[in-house]
Amino acid sequence: MISYCYNMENITEQLEAALASTRDINQLDSDTKAHILTDLAETLRARVTAILFENEKDLKLLDADDPKRDRLVLNAERIEALAKSVLDVAKLPDPSGKLLNQQILDNGLLLEKKAVPLGVVAVIYESRPNVTIDVAALCIRSGNVCLLRGGTDAFHTNQILVEIIQKVLIQHHLNPNIVQLLPTDRKFVQELLTATKFVDIIIPRGSQSLIDFVRAHAKVPVIETGAGVCHTYVEQSATIDKAVAIVANAKISRPSVCNALDTILLDEEIADSFLDGIIVPFEKERVEVFADERSYAILERLGYPYLQQANEVDFGREFLDLKCSIKILNGLEQALTHIATYSSRHSECIVSNDSEKLERFMNAVDAAAVYANASTRFTDGGEFGLGAEIGISTQKLHARGPFALEKLVTEKWYVTGNGQIR
Repeated sequence: MISYCYNMENITEQLEAALASTRDINQLDSDTKAHILTDLAETLRARVTAILFENEKDLKLLDADDPKRDRLVLNAERIEALAKSVLDVAKLPDPSGKLLNQQILDNGLLLEKKAVPLGVVAVIYESRPNVTIDVAALCIRSGNVCLLRGGTDAFHTNQILVEIIQKVLIQHHLNPNIVQLLPTDRKFVQELLTATKFVDIIIPRGSQSLIDFVRAHAKVPVIETGAGVCHTYVEQSATIDKAVAIVANAKISRPSVCNALDTILLDEEIADSFLDGIIVPFEKERVEVFADERSYAILERLGYPYLQQANEVDFGREFLDLKCSIKILNGLEQALTHIATYSSRHSECIVSNDSEKLERFMNAVDAAAVYANASTRFTDGGEFGLGAEIGISTQKLHARGPFALEKLVTEKWYVTGNGQIR
């Protein structure tokens, strides 16, 4: 087990240990990996008090009004949900070792293509201790080693969670360096991003600024996840009550997550009636609205109290809070243009009763998930039946949408001969 101290000069020792431990986890069969995760789930349940004690240390250092607080806080219910998530992963088919293709060539060579683990997976994330458990469980199930670089906000919580994971690994006579927590000091991030000798893939999960930094500085291959600037376009044929319910859920149910709504786009024909309906749930939850000129005038007339005049920066902004922007448009084409300009290509929605416009929207919008008449809050590995996820990938290579267990593998060719030469 590698530990780190605050005066360390680099993380080379941890990187070397991670690479070495790939040989240990590669030897495990599917049943053994499932058994490890079952034990991890039971250990999480047994250590609730200790986990909450460490989580409270982190919460005391965070401002009570900080929107990241909801993502950081743990309670007995959330820990139980984590344990159930680990058990769900244990029950999923092991994606590694699966035979993808097999053929015998004319020269007698047997070719087999199999799914194999990626190797060493590094994840950089912010204020989300559930990511620690989700990533570790997914990596163990798929036969990967993981390096976890959480944020300073969740340091104590992440530390005890990784300690629990490593103790379970030791109980199974395995190398604890299969799962490691990296130091939070930013001076080590650059070393991680350029560790091509040791790390096979890096996954940033968090704000757009984090993703942009990793993309700009990484030499290790990157899969982007996390940032979501999500729109819901209410088209003129929409049923208003349905549209209000969808928008309210997308914004209010859990505003601090990446699949929450950020911008409402309204067809000018139904703007008055929709805004008259949405102010009821929005006012109850004190949603701060950044409105364009036309929607501002309507909401001001309706007496909506939490109202601001929108600036350009409020469109394309991921709020992660009980805040959103509103823009009134003239028709579907303007909505498509706005989304193409400001979207992070995460999750986009149209509410409409016009089948032609629904099809046009679904085909034209470039996003990992597109919705017709449903809340964007469903973009989630668990909701999609994939189990836990590392994040929502907004790029197009290797993985797009919920980055779950099935995507933590690559391909390897096995060639068996009997003395053939070329």
